[in-house]
Amino acid sequence: MRQASMFTVTRLGNPWVGTAAPGCPGGSQTRLICVTMAFVLILSISCFAADAPQVQFDSSHIGPRQMEDITGRNIPRDWGRAWQTLALALEQNRPDLLGRYFTGFAQQKLAATIATQIKTGLRTRYIDHGHKLAAYFYSPDGGAIELHDTADLEIQVFDGNDLVHSDRVTLHYIGLMTPAADHWEVRLMESVPSF
Repeated sequence: MRQASMFTVTRLGNPWVGTAAPGCPGGSQTRLICVTMAFVLILSISCFAADAPQVQFDSSHIGPRQMEDITGRNIPRDWGRAWQTLALALEQNRPDLLGRYFTGFAQQKLAATIATQIKTGLRTRYIDHGHKLAAYFYSPDGGAIELHDTADLEIQVFDGNDLVHSDRVTLHYIGLMTPAADHWEVRLMESVPSF
């Protein structure tokens, strides 16, 4: 074993010890950078996943089709992730983030909201305190689910870095979700005065 630096490794039968990992060419410093970047990526993904809001889901009023167990787990998960994505997109003024959980009219409307924020120099932060989500309609072909959401939110509006407005509110939304390849997407999200 040579002792050239603190990055020196000994070959002990592991094909990746002392050599570059696939997709990460170069010496030990390059490997260290790749490992560090992978760790940061995993950490940021886990932090992003940990911030999804709590969603209480009620499907007892649904019709005409009964909801499958897996759909009953995926709808509140994906609704929460959509809200998480929405909050991040509004705070960072990044409409490109919407594409994973929003489609159609909902995506267009939210992208227009972000475009308006960019023009005015504003940004909005949602502090999400949870959702009471109820499913009321599940199409016979399984292609759409109508949802009613009661959202407990703190909304903060910033002009640059200056907080100009903050309010804790309970808002009501009617949503329509449709299936994508491996998750459900929000196709419609309309604020309503009440249910």
